[in-house]
Amino acid sequence: MLNLQIHHTQGRFILDVAFEAPGTGVTALFGPSGAGKTSVVNMVAGLVRPDSGRICVNGLCLFDSKLGIDLPPEKRRIGYVFQEGRLFPHLSVHSNLTYGMRRTPADLRFVDFDEVTSLLGIGHLLTRRPAGLSGGEKQRVAIGRALLTSPAMLLMDEPLASLDTARKAEVIPYIKKLAAHVSIPVLYVSHAPDEIRALAAHVVALENGGVTAEGSPKDLFSDERLSSPWSTGPMAVTSP
Repeated sequence: MLNLQIHHTQGRFILDVAFEAPGTGVTALFGPSGAGKTSVVNMVAGLVRPDSGRICVNGLCLFDSKLGIDLPPEKRRIGYVFQEGRLFPHLSVHSNLTYGMRRTPADLRFVDFDEVTSLLGIGHLLTRRPAGLSGGEKQRVAIGRALLTSPAMLLMDEPLASLDTARKAEVIPYIKKLAAHVSIPVLYVSHAPDEIRALAAHVVALENGGVTAEGSPKDLFSDERLSSPWSTGPMAVTSP
């Protein structure tokens, strides 16, 4: 389970967020630009330190201001997938995938290389360089690289934002398979209701730095106040 309670002030923006999310499957952080979604995942990752609060993942305390706990990012075992793949252009797909895995102690690895490449449909890409990949292929490789670090949690910050509708529909089934296959929590940031309906079991809606609603996608998006302002329209999702 992800247990999060954080307070942070940056200029005039105040982030005051508290929620609990399941220990497996996809939890979506939903809301408009500027709601605080990326700030939350950056604090979970250890890239930004909250002013106060507590962040725990499946029993591991990453941050606790009262107890003086603040694990550095490299000790948190967090996999992070950004909006752009951020692949190393001079490395092959194979080398990109194994870059983080080689830095994970052998006794902490629980993800198999062949299993991940098969799961994400990228086995045929291993000898290529990022410049020769489509946008959807780059994101699948980026997801694989994060997963191969054998993380305790996977963060995905609008990983489909840079893709067109067709490429989004290509990647979503792979994310669904991944979430069903690995027993770790996935925190998925998006302002697109259709992505969240396709992927998430739990949704936390944010606006102006606070939680405005929480529940299943079906329950939350039956309320047009949540679904209509940022809707991107229907998206056809195809099977890999």
